[in-house]
Parts: sequence; structure tokens; C-alpha cells
Amino acid sequence: MAERVVISPTSRQEGHAELVMEVDDEGIVTKGYYFSITPVRGLEKMVLGKDPETAPVLTQRICGVCPIPHTLASTEAIEDSLGIEIPETARLLRELLCAAHHINSHAIHQFLIAKDFVPEEKMKDVINSISEIRKNAQYVVEKVGGEGIHPPDVRIGGMAKNITELTRKRAYAKLKQLAPKLNEHVEQMIEFIEEKGLPKGLGAHDQPTFATHPIYGDREKFDLERFTEVMPESWYDDPEIGKRACSTIPLYDGRNVEVGPRARLVEFQGFKDKGVVAQHIARALEMKTALARALNILDKLNTSARVRVDYDDRGSGKLGLGVIEAPRGTDIHMAKVENGKIQYYNALVPTTWNIPTIGQATEGYHHKYGPHVVRAYDPCLSCATHVIVKDKEGIVKQGIFDGVSCNV
Repeated sequence: MAERVVISPTSRQEGHAELVMEVDDEGIVTKGYYFSITPVRGLEKMVLGKDPETAPVLTQRICGVCPIPHTLASTEAIEDSLGIEIPETARLLRELLCAAHHINSHAIHQFLIAKDFVPEEKMKDVINSISEIRKNAQYVVEKVGGEGIHPPDVRIGGMAKNITELTRKRAYAKLKQLAPKLNEHVEQMIEFIEEKGLPKGLGAHDQPTFATHPIYGDREKFDLERFTEVMPESWYDDPEIGKRACSTIPLYDGRNVEVGPRARLVEFQGFKDKGVVAQHIARALEMKTALARALNILDKLNTSARVRVDYDDRGSGKLGLGVIEAPRGTDIHMAKVENGKIQYYNALVPTTWNIPTIGQATEGYHHKYGPHVVRAYDPCLSCATHVIVKDKEGIVKQGIFDGVSCNV
């Protein structure tokens, strides 16, 4: 009979999750289960019956780590439902906001994994470098979004305002000056990660990757007809885990997928490597991609252009999609607006996609490496936990579970 190694909760991540590993006599993982144990909340239910503008304000509070992608995905889902085309400059400002957030979020993750890879004598320098990178990235987030955490200037119809020409020049100068420091930091982190000596192939798996855009997001690349989900009770072959898990399993073409920085590099830049080391390297390289895109936008941004359009908020009940590539992967919000009120809302968040893949990625290696596999995905569990509704007999009637409506 297989022995089990249980880590509950797993550490250095947002929210609470459990890693259960069945191991053989040598301690090698033969079966890995990773699942959320973060309690449900139900933000999607809170927006129902409310004005369209309510959705971004509430759902951006799904997470304090990745509020920017949730704001953008929510806003774009409402806009898609209402048939709104925003001005090009507003779109560029949103992409700039997202790129700066990628830099900041990836830097935070490097702080969390520093203990795993950075030599003690280099730790102070690395932490100082991370702080400088974050400070400059957050300057852009604050100036474009209006706040560093929950950006109020992202509005239905575009942006509340354009940035000034002086702000554009200052932001460009700050990021241009940051570029050599960021490049040096990225190369150093890659060197530390490669020199750690983790087992070759650790965390590699055969599941497909999924991404819609190199850095921002594209709803046209997400086919709702190819998406399905299953309840945890039918996914996990351990009944107890199935009952305790707080997220459903999203599938694309019937398979669980990997999303996030490595997936984006695989889909759009021909990246071939797999596993834990590849995850960390891809995340570091993506910081360069995000910085280059931010500089490109700031270089050509028209600060005199209109950034918001008027719109009719009554709606027709059309299903709208907002698809944003968050640092941790594809973030999808779905909304229907009819008679001026939100009638339907779901959020399919990045870590939800990766939860089943993380468990599988621990298999084939010693259980002591399990936490390394988990941290390579930078999971964010509060995003991936929502609400389910049962009748008096305890039978599921309708749920917003991981943001996806299920009728049973």
C-alpha cells in the first residue's frame, strides 16, 4: 500500500492549498494531488442585479496580488456584453498597465523563491534589486491605473483619463533607466536557478499549454465551445480529497492545461523547455518582454487622445468575455448585462487552470521536491475559490465554483 506525504497548507503562496503525494518505498511520488482548501466567498454572486460599473470594482477585490488582471478582465467582459469599442489609446493604456503589473508580480515571486535559489551572500543585493524593480513598475501602475492595488481609472468605455505628457516622459525615463538593472537581475536569477542543481526534468509533464497573447490577452483566442469543467468529486480518484477540494477542474479540449509565463513563451516565442527550472526561467524572461512592451507603448502614446466613449448600459443579455493574461495565466471573466443590470457573472481565474497540472507535475521525483513544483507555478488560491449552492438535501443545484456556472 502506498504511503502518503501530506503538506497542508503549502507555503509561500497566496491562499491555502494542500499537496498530497503517494510515494513508493524510495520516496518517489507515484501520484500527486494538489487542491485548494481556501474557503469560498462568492464575489460573482455579489454583482448580480447591480449596475454594470459595479463588476470591476467588486471583482478586482478577488485578489490583492493580481487585482490589475481582474479589473481589466471584468471591464472587458462588461464591454463585450454591451458591444462597446474603446479608443485605441485607452487600449494601449490598459496594456501598459498590465505590462507593468507583470513586472511587479514576477518580482514579488522572485522574492518568495529567493530562499530556494539565491546564495546567502547575494541575498541582500537581490532583495534590493527586486525592490527597485517593483518601485519603478508600481510607479507606472499608479499613474496609469490611479492606484497601486485596485485601479479606479479603468472604467467601462475606456479609461477615466489619459496620462499627461509629463507623466509619459517620466514613466518612460524611469523604465528606460531601469532596463539595464532589470536585465542584469534577470540574468542573475536565471544563473542562480540553473546552478541550484534541481533534478533534470523535475516538474515536466505532458499536458498542453494554453495562452491567448504574449502579455495582454485576446478573447478571440478563447473558444468557449472547447471549454468544459468537472466537479472535484469526479476528478480526484480519492473521494475524501474530492469532497474537500474547493475548486472545479477546468478543461480545454477535454484536458487539463498549463497556463502562465512558460505557456505564453511556448505559444508565442517557441520556448521548448519543461519543468520547474523552465517555469522560473520563463517568468524571469517575461519581465524583459513586459518591460520592452511598456517602453514601446510609452514611446508612441498620444497623451492628447480621447480615452473613453459614451455607451448605452442597458444591454441585451449577450454573453461578454474579458480575457487577460495575468502573471499566473489566463484570466477569463464572463458577464451578461440586460435591462441595465448584471444578470450573469463568472470568473475563470489563472490558478484554477494549473491546480490539477501542479499535482501531476510532482510525479516521478522524490517527495521532497514537491514544494519546489508548487512554487514554480506561483499559485494564488483565493482567486480560485468561489461559491456553490446546494438545496436542503445537499444536492448541488447551481454554483459559481471557480467562477464557472454549473447546473447539476
